[in-house]
Amino acid sequence: MFDRLEAVLRRYEELEQALSDPSILQDMEKLRQYGKEQADLADTVAAYKEYKRTIGEWQDAKEMLNEKLDDEMREMVKLEIAELVERKDELEKELTILLLPKDKNDDKNVIVEIRGAAGGDEAALFAGDLYRMYGRFVERKGWRVELIDANFTDIGGVKEVVFSVQGKGAYSQLKFESGAHRVQRVPSTESGGRIHTSTATVAVLPEVEEVEVQVNEKDLRIDVFCSTGPGGQSVNTTQSAVRITHMPTGIVVSCQDEKSQLKNKDKAMRVLRARLYEKFQEEQNQEVAQQRKSAVGTGDRSERIRTYNFPQSRVTDHRIGLTLHRLDSVLAGDLEEIVNALITAEQASRLEAVAVDG
Repeated sequence: MFDRLEAVLRRYEELEQALSDPSILQDMEKLRQYGKEQADLADTVAAYKEYKRTIGEWQDAKEMLNEKLDDEMREMVKLEIAELVERKDELEKELTILLLPKDKNDDKNVIVEIRGAAGGDEAALFAGDLYRMYGRFVERKGWRVELIDANFTDIGGVKEVVFSVQGKGAYSQLKFESGAHRVQRVPSTESGGRIHTSTATVAVLPEVEEVEVQVNEKDLRIDVFCSTGPGGQSVNTTQSAVRITHMPTGIVVSCQDEKSQLKNKDKAMRVLRARLYEKFQEEQNQEVAQQRKSAVGTGDRSERIRTYNFPQSRVTDHRIGLTLHRLDSVLAGDLEEIVNALITAEQASRLEAVAVDG
């Protein structure tokens, strides 16, 4: 591990020198490339430097015990050694995780798609709750949401909504949200007070650059139409809404949020690229494809990654067995505890895999 850390430190210092080279400063592509590589190594280098400082202080403190000290000073040194050993162990664990291969998509912006699934109007209402939950989470993170397409119901639900989230590390934080989400509650229309179960599906896709996915214009069928509001009513008399069909794959994307046909086409192309990227990734790795298929599923009530139980104010993530009894704060966007627990579980799984392979 320490040989790898020394190599990382050397590379970081090489990049630091390169980024002060006048010839590099004039080459915008290399400047961007080297800058990103250095930023990716920064956390590992900072932790490793702190680890080396901690080791040095620990060794100095141990040597002090060989000197003539009064009892009070000796106890103080022993206490300092105990604290340094604890910090050393923490940093070793942190560095082990930092050295794990990173998901190349983690720093990307994302496209999020939410659809009401099993449960009719109640499923659409729940999909709307999830849309607002993610919006509040994004706001808390200081990121930005951009609506791409939406199909709202007359009673405030969401049949389908597609939006982008722009912010550093958005995919790393939101990628675990893909799957079927289940709600258990008494609908406002239920006179008998019975609890109903409904589901909504969430798909989180990394947003990709145009250079990452080449789309041939000849493969596209582009239709324009008037945008619609709740219940299908026309809200725009001009044909500004855009539907793009990628004929080789059959993927269909529509966007009607903007009044400009050009802007709607641009947004739709972003979603199309994200879906094509995901499709290509899945084809390259069938194991990942199977995992995603089982995670997102069909939205059937028996398939779920998380349950939101209103009568008990309970949220349970079934993948890691985490249960929180604060449904209101979760729906208000307080997802940090869930997200961090999922990240920790993934890291533990990857560490276990590395240990087995090693």
